[in-house]
Amino acid sequence: MYLPIEYNQPLFRPPSEAKSLILQVTLGCSNNECAFCEMYKTKKFTVRSFEAIKKEIQGVSNLNIPVQKVFLADGDAFVLSPKRLIEICSEVNKQLPSVKRISAYALPVNINKKSIEELKQIKTGGIGMLYVGIESGDDEVLSLVTKGETFSSSEKAMLKLKEAGIKASAMVLTGLGGKKYSRQHAIKSAELLNRIQPEFASTLVLSFPYGIEKFKEEFKGDYIEMETNDLIEELKLFMEHLDLKETIFRSDHASNYLVLKGNLGRDKEKFLSQIDEALKHKSNLRPEWVRGL
Repeated sequence: MYLPIEYNQPLFRPPSEAKSLILQVTLGCSNNECAFCEMYKTKKFTVRSFEAIKKEIQGVSNLNIPVQKVFLADGDAFVLSPKRLIEICSEVNKQLPSVKRISAYALPVNINKKSIEELKQIKTGGIGMLYVGIESGDDEVLSLVTKGETFSSSEKAMLKLKEAGIKASAMVLTGLGGKKYSRQHAIKSAELLNRIQPEFASTLVLSFPYGIEKFKEEFKGDYIEMETNDLIEELKLFMEHLDLKETIFRSDHASNYLVLKGNLGRDKEKFLSQIDEALKHKSNLRPEWVRGL
């Protein structure tokens, strides 16, 4: 479908936002230093003008299509001030009255810069979901990949969202620490999720779009590559230590070897059984070509 929007490529969004209207309110990522992420390396971080965003919203409105969801891109739209976020949401709600939810990626640091009252105002404005890449709950691993966050900063941010009534999707990156740090990465990541009890959680698998050697150069330690079996073992350890009550869990990203979809804790034992089956018989594993999509 034609849209009166000229996107600044590359453009990314979470799998669950496949049918959302994407509005680039920022370009690139405000951090852009993570060793594992190549998504926005070709872009200089830029905040787009409200007038440019407003023009695009008006253009979509003129198409008369029933937009249900809007995703604010690029990598960390939540770096914007509460005032600007509310302005954008207000314009979306005015011009696209069929919209039921607005969402965005967010870094814990930029959630923590906002007060509970400001977060509540943003929620009232229309932002009902934030996708937060916590990546790991282990401070050593987070430091090695230059994430700029800690167990404590991620926990604080996610609990603030919960208090403000904004739903959160927490993303953990399997394989992030390699073999050397695998155990502590899995256990501390599970502990972090247990503390925050997110509405949604997912695991992705570390990938190397520019080759593993480039990642090793960025990694601030000794990265030992993991084989498929190692990654599944890490997923099992992570799952064993999870104690979630009502979290919708997904490991269905293209990077995942093993697809798990369900509710934690209801489906924990089922997931562990699926993981054991994969370890014993290599069944239900996606082929490499699928993961490369």
